[in-house]
Amino acid sequence: MRKIDSYAHILPQKYFDRMAELARDKGAIKRWLTIPVLYDLDARLKMMEDFPDYQQILTLSNPPIELIAGPDESPAMARLANEEMAKIRDAHPDKFPAFVASLPMNNPAACLEEMEYAINTLGARGIQVFTNVNGRPLDEPDFWPIFEAAVKKYDVPVWMHPARGANMPDYASEKKSKFEIWWTFGWPYETSAAMSRMVFSGFFDKLPELKVITHHMGAMIPFFDGRVGPGLDQFGSRTSDEDYEGLLKSIARRPIDYYRMFYADTALAGGRSGIRCGLDFFGAKQVVFASDCPFDPEGGPMFIRTIPEAIDSLDLPKDEQEGIYFRNALKLLKMDCC
Repeated sequence: MRKIDSYAHILPQKYFDRMAELARDKGAIKRWLTIPVLYDLDARLKMMEDFPDYQQILTLSNPPIELIAGPDESPAMARLANEEMAKIRDAHPDKFPAFVASLPMNNPAACLEEMEYAINTLGARGIQVFTNVNGRPLDEPDFWPIFEAAVKKYDVPVWMHPARGANMPDYASEKKSKFEIWWTFGWPYETSAAMSRMVFSGFFDKLPELKVITHHMGAMIPFFDGRVGPGLDQFGSRTSDEDYEGLLKSIARRPIDYYRMFYADTALAGGRSGIRCGLDFFGAKQVVFASDCPFDPEGGPMFIRTIPEAIDSLDLPKDEQEGIYFRNALKLLKMDCC
């Protein structure tokens, strides 16, 4: 069956080289320096030969542009990334039918300029944001025009990737996170927190057509459907210094219904139970296939094998299976064929 990988990461070679130049701390990019499929296009194409009927939607890999470049340099980095991804798409449309635009989020004005260029000139099919902008939440007013333009001006979906590092401690008494807890559990928390900020800041009331693809199957939300359901039906009962009860009365839907408006992907490192949980929460029409390539123990091919194995083991109806593997992505990308 055809498979469109909606969250496949890449660092185009020219961008990768510039990123390495700008990175002040080479240890901070250690993970990316050791995965050739991430930046070596020939290595990626060779790997993909083993997977017939498999295609990738290109998204720029972590780290966020704004983490490695200041607001004066980040617009040029975003432009370089988008132009290089567009070149890869144009050279290999059968393998990479689309790409998602990256933005210099520490320069909101430049974000709007880059969206215009990347979407209208280069043909990007969406934009990617991270769950915070160097520690700033996405519901800050400075970032609102970006989401508004994505929906009202361009009608493109938003890919949302978690961002959290070891510098965010697990305990207030410590200065950093230990044992990679910042990644294993911190990333799902980051995504869930960003989703919650969107929900209660009224993103979906103001922009009902907003489509946000949450990486890693909506993070914690599907598993905690009781907490975001009956739990948040009591929103405000635990808080005395904010009128959250008044906010609850003012919103048009139950909180859980807003969470179900997000999209999710299958990038759960091959875990079957998590995919089943996410499908139960979001529904098959809100889920797209993604592998998180090339961030697996084999440096690229492993999750392309194991995630479909997990999906197929669920014995889904054919129409749901086709939707997850390629039809939902085509609809989001507004692509009849590719």
